[in-house]
Amino acid sequence: MEFSSRARQRHARLAGDRREQYPHSLQFYLEPPTESISLVEFESFAVDRLRLLKVIENLGVSYVRSSDVYKVKLEAELRKLKFPYRALAEDDYEARRKDHISHFILRLAYCQSEDLRRWFLQQEMDLFRYRFSQLTESLMQKFLEHVNLSFEAISEDLKSQLANELSVSTPGFSLPKVKEQMFYKVGLADAVDLFRARRVFIKDGFAFVPFKEIDVIVLNNYRTKLSKALALSARSLPSIQSDERLQPLLNHLSHSYVGPDYSVQKNTGKISLEQIDALSVKSFPLCMRQLHRALRESHHLRHGGRMQYGLFLKGIGLTLEQALEFWKKEFIRGKVDADKFDKGYAYSIRHNYGKEGKRTDYTPYSCMKIIMSNPPSQGDYHGCPFRHSDPELLKQKLQSYKIPPSGIAQVLELVKGMHYQLACQKYFELTHDVEDIGFSLNHPNQYFTESQKLLNGGREPKKEFNNPGNFQQKNNSQESITSSSTPTSSNAKADTELEGLEAYFTED
Repeated sequence: MEFSSRARQRHARLAGDRREQYPHSLQFYLEPPTESISLVEFESFAVDRLRLLKVIENLGVSYVRSSDVYKVKLEAELRKLKFPYRALAEDDYEARRKDHISHFILRLAYCQSEDLRRWFLQQEMDLFRYRFSQLTESLMQKFLEHVNLSFEAISEDLKSQLANELSVSTPGFSLPKVKEQMFYKVGLADAVDLFRARRVFIKDGFAFVPFKEIDVIVLNNYRTKLSKALALSARSLPSIQSDERLQPLLNHLSHSYVGPDYSVQKNTGKISLEQIDALSVKSFPLCMRQLHRALRESHHLRHGGRMQYGLFLKGIGLTLEQALEFWKKEFIRGKVDADKFDKGYAYSIRHNYGKEGKRTDYTPYSCMKIIMSNPPSQGDYHGCPFRHSDPELLKQKLQSYKIPPSGIAQVLELVKGMHYQLACQKYFELTHDVEDIGFSLNHPNQYFTESQKLLNGGREPKKEFNNPGNFQQKNNSQESITSSSTPTSSNAKADTELEGLEAYFTED
């Protein structure tokens, strides 16, 4: 593209303005963006950052944060989603802009409850920690000056006088290393964590912090600022809620799932009803196994359970005709006769398949939707067992499924830390006897798909079989958010951007 002289001058001026707007690839997000953006860009930025934070959550539990494998995997995700991953690039305005805007979008979405704020704060802290650790010493110094954390470096004379105390009080610092390292004089209030851990020398109300430990102080400062900002954002929610376009989208973002929606099924009709009992033991996630067992025992499920389980069965390949037969056979074994089922329940099943009402083809529920919405009450069996069950009852359930005590302890520890999807991921590993499943688990149908791939060795499922107990089938659906597989339909890429966004605005 060619520019006229005036256009070139304007282009250069804009480039200069951009560099001034984002002088560093790292920031504390103190000033909100003021530009206008399209709704499409709004959604795209938010979804990409949510994908990134989900990966960070999974990596933080699976790997040590300072390990090479953690850093390699996180950098790969930052590259893929086009976020700043190193502070060395000069011309990365678009990545810095996306980073800035997407942070504030998710801040609005995740300030709405204490649980959401806590989750967002933890993932953003881990992201900041990684990116700060990738800075060179000179760039760290520039960043500290930029955020007004330019601490006073002690003189060489003072360092020589305090060399013995600095060496004794600072773990891993011999006298020669003390002479090589730069130390900063920091107010005790800013270095309280280092003081508690006995990692710094204290004198006259100041901590003498080596440069390599300065990240602790920066992270504490960032945590304080972001916590306050989230609280202020929560207070401003009433004004945001008056925007009819923005509020529904923000609500949906905080509960959203960003992987395949499992609405397009290559294996539709390839699963027979006789297989379901065996599959429920081998390849159903705990939430669906619980629903299946409750249905078989009581011959009935309330509306929440029917929706959650019915859409899951649709996602693994049951046709509408099979679904009607399955539910009718089970219900008439209880207190519902055939006529009552046809009049009271068949309509909702056809509705889920897009054959009634607005003809919306409903998608199976994601883990986030199950965890965050419609909690079960007394007599219900839907929901997420890791989120909604009492820990002792969950322990008993896992014991009844022959999960070893060490595995149960790991699951309960993840539940205690509110990592419900990771607890389900650990359940997958324990029931399939694998150490690392190699993907982030975000959807019950993804659990089923990956289980069948593992158990069936990648073969196509067959409808006809001789031994239901030994039958294994493979659901050829899309893979998880971290995989590189291609959606099964040409327009599925758009569908995966944010689960059910279109359906969200068109549901009854």
